[in-house]
Amino acid sequence: VQLQASGGGLVEAGGSLRLSCAASGRILNIYSMGWYRQAPGEQRELVARKSTGGSTDYSDSVKGRFTISRDYAKNTVYLQMTAVKPEDTAVYYCHAMILGDHFWGQGTLVTVSS
Repeated sequence: VQLQASGGGLVEAGGSLRLSCAASGRILNIYSMGWYRQAPGEQRELVARKSTGGSTDYSDSVKGRFTISRDYAKNTVYLQMTAVKPEDTAVYYCHAMILGDHFWGQGTLVTVSS
């Protein structure tokens, strides 16, 4: 299984950005797809995830600003980021849980300038 993320870049504070991640390969049953992020010197943390059953989890720090969605037919997950803040600067990693195994994308850098 491969996860290919895209959409990172430089954005001004208050702006918007959309991340995409497509899963490919031997995909039998995706339980959830989502996004984690890791800022310099920090641990990787959950940003948002969405299960195939429909449940959604968000980090408190992004609630009301970020929206996760999935295109189930395309095995793709999106993260719409709005009202971004400098503290959202991090490498964002796509994640998928498939049959109990964890898969990670290569990471895409998001930099928010103040």
